[in-house]
Amino acid sequence: QVQLVESGGGLVQPGGSLRLSCVVSGSGRSIYYMGWYRQALGKQRELVATITNSGNTNYADSVKGRFTISRDNAKNTAYLQMNSLKPDDTAVYYCNAAIGLQLLNYWGQGTQVTVSS
Repeated sequence: QVQLVESGGGLVQPGGSLRLSCVVSGSGRSIYYMGWYRQALGKQRELVATITNSGNTNYADSVKGRFTISRDNAKNTAYLQMNSLKPDDTAVYYCNAAIGLQLLNYWGQGTQVTVSS
């Protein structure tokens, strides 16, 4: 059974940094795509950043220059380094992965990030 487990969320002051991690377990198939999404209270889930298995990245305009997505294919792990955090970044952050030739989609349970003074 495929599982995605996020960690690294928490409370941080504006201007601070956090690093999120997402570990994929239970799959012997290739992980073609990994991404981070977020959902703030009362809002729709939105894309934050994605990365392919070859390292190509894509970012939402709102996080460009502040967030960096990366992955360690050997560890089936993706990371999201978040710098210069703003209160608007407050949300539950979800990890997403597309696995296998059929690109089956999987989600993690989410980790809360709160940016507040």
